[in-house]
Amino acid sequence: MLNHSLQLASTNLGGWFHDLSPFFIKFTPTFGIRYYGLSYALGFLFAFITLKFLAKRNSTMIPEDRIGDAMMYLILGALIGGRLFYVIGYEPGLLIDFSSSAPWWGVFAINRGGMASHGGILGVAFACWRISRGFKDQTGKIVGRTTPINTLDTAALIAPFGLFFGRLANFINAELLGAVVANPGQHAPSWAVRYPQEIVTLTDSQLVQTQEQMDQVIQLSMLHMLPNEQDWTLGYARVLDLIQRGDDGLKAQLEPLIAARYPSQLFQASLDGLLVMFVVWIIAMKPRKPGVIAGCFGIVYALGRIPMDLIRLPDAGVTQFGPLTRGQTYSAITLLLGIALIVYAYKTKAPKCGGWKKSPNSVEINQD
Repeated sequence: MLNHSLQLASTNLGGWFHDLSPFFIKFTPTFGIRYYGLSYALGFLFAFITLKFLAKRNSTMIPEDRIGDAMMYLILGALIGGRLFYVIGYEPGLLIDFSSSAPWWGVFAINRGGMASHGGILGVAFACWRISRGFKDQTGKIVGRTTPINTLDTAALIAPFGLFFGRLANFINAELLGAVVANPGQHAPSWAVRYPQEIVTLTDSQLVQTQEQMDQVIQLSMLHMLPNEQDWTLGYARVLDLIQRGDDGLKAQLEPLIAARYPSQLFQASLDGLLVMFVVWIIAMKPRKPGVIAGCFGIVYALGRIPMDLIRLPDAGVTQFGPLTRGQTYSAITLLLGIALIVYAYKTKAPKCGGWKKSPNSVEINQD
C-alpha cells in the first residue's frame, strides 16, 4: 500500500503540501514560542505604533501620553472577549470542563485554541467604552474624555492588524480549514493546500478519504509508534513532526492521501485584514462624523466574512442558524450594526473629527 502511495506521489498532484510547524521556536517537543502567540503580539505592537501616529497628528481623542493605558484595555478586551465569545457561542462544554492539571478549567485552555473574531470585536467595543471615560492626570483631573463612538472609530483603524496576523497564524496552525477542492490522489489547482493535520483535527464526517486511503494513513502511522503505544494517532503526530522538520520521503508518502482545500485562512487575511484596513484608512484620511469609520469597518468586515463561510468548513458539532452558519449569523449582525452606526452618524449633529492626512497642527481636537 505504501509503495502505491509513493507511485501516486511521483505524479504532480498540484497544490501545496502544508509542512509548517506551529512553533516559531521549540524548547521541548510540546513547549515553545508559537506563531499564534506571536500573531497577537505583532497585532498589538502595530496597534500601539499606529495609536502613537494618530495621537501625534491629533487624529484621535486618546491623549498621546495615555496610549499605553488605552492599549491595556484594548488588549484585555480583545483577549477576554474573543475567548468568552468562543466558549459561549461555539463550545459551551468548556464551561464545565475541569481537570486536576493546568490550566484546570477549559475556559483557560487557550493553548488548545479557540478565539472568536466577533467576540474580540465585541470585547474591543467594551474597552472603547472604558477608554472614552478618560484618564486621571497627576492632579486628579480627567483628561481624554470623549464618546464611546469616537474611540470606536479609532479602534476600527487598528483592529485590522490583529485580524490580519491572526488569520496568518490560523494558516500556519492549519486550523479553520477550507472546503475540499480535490479529493486525495486527485489533481488540484496550484493555489490549493493539502493540510495533513486534517486527519486528526476533522471529524469522520468531514474527512473525504476512502477506507483504503485511511488504512494507508494508519499503516504509515503505526510504523512510527513506540512499542508500548496503542493509539495510531501518536505515530501520526510523529509523522507530522518529521515532515515539518524536512522529511521529504514521508511527505511524498502522505501527500496522495490528503485532500486539497481552499486556503480560506489566507483569503480571510486578505479580506478581514488587508481589505478592511485599506477601506477604513482611506475613509479616515479626512475628518468624519463620529461612527462613520467604525460603521464602515463593520460593513466591510461582514461582507468579506459572510461569503468566506461558503468555502470554509463549519465548526464541528456546532449547529447552524437555519441556512446560515454561526459565523455568517454573527457577521450579519455586525453588518446591521455597521449600517446603524453610519445612519446614526449622519443623523447626529456632532462635528466631524479625526482625519489623519491633515497637518498635525492644523486642527486641535477638544479633549474636554
